Amino acid sequence: MGDTTAELVAGALAGDRRSIAKVLSLVEQGGEGARVALSMLHPRTGNAWSVGITGAPGAGKSTLTDQLVLRMRATDQEVGVLAVDPTSPFSGGAILGDRVRMQSHTSDPGVFIRSMATRGHLGGLALATPQAVRVLDAVGKAWIVIETVGVGQVEVEIAGHADTTIVVVNPGWGDAVQAAKAGLMEIADIFVVNKADRPGTDATVADLQGMLELSARRVWQPPIVRTVATTGDGVDELFDAITEHRVHLESTGESKTRRDAQLREELRALVAARVVEEVDARCHGPQFDALVAEVAARTRDPYSAADALMS
Repeated sequence: MGDTTAELVAGALAGDRRSIAKVLSLVEQGGEGARVALSMLHPRTGNAWSVGITGAPGAGKSTLTDQLVLRMRATDQEVGVLAVDPTSPFSGGAILGDRVRMQSHTSDPGVFIRSMATRGHLGGLALATPQAVRVLDAVGKAWIVIETVGVGQVEVEIAGHADTTIVVVNPGWGDAVQAAKAGLMEIADIFVVNKADRPGTDATVADLQGMLELSARRVWQPPIVRTVATTGDGVDELFDAITEHRVHLESTGESKTRRDAQLREELRALVAARVVEEVDARCHGPQFDALVAEVAARTRDPYSAADALMS
């Protein structure tokens, strides 16, 4: 418990799982400890490939992630998993549902699984997710899988944090998500029709193909992969599609363009967080209370009160 940030970072870089977990906790908590740790780790990043998996609740994302991790490990490369869970209403932490469903990897030292709480962030991703990806990248994970919480809507935010974005749907998704389909077309690099042993699979594939034909043309046309995650069927084909997408991005230079865009968005988010901290600091204390009282007494208007706080 008395480890310094420098000691934790050194331990994490040496592969110590306890140290990695503690550095990730620092990142989730934010503050000076996170800033120091990330400044030390940042020069060692840029080697991992991140894969985002998103989709509606019940689509089978966790089971698919479990199978995909097995396939990635078959390449003898290490894998990190960030399972973004709903925030527990009691502790404020992750509910850990995905960890429970991924018990098959607990004995594999080449797999590191971390549940992260959304902490009320509506986009389905914890605000610290990009930083957590950076930690796992720095400690040598070649693949990083980000599985988002299912909230009943398309989680387009995942596309801002992953190199390859996989959208998982089930047979018979149909008209209930018509409003979300335009968003799907924009963010998906690969479509997965999971539970493909069920009726309606062919119709769902045809529906996706039709929408892809009508959507704006892209250099990379998202493939549609059929899987049955519970048996592992189609997972090899999914991994091949991920590999092909990676080769495409790297050969065309689009991977750098994407990562530059990710960094721009990340910096914006960090600046926004700093501004929010400053706002919270200014909107407390005697001066703030006095200004509220003046506005309530009609001796000052809200705009001039805000000006006074800003000055």
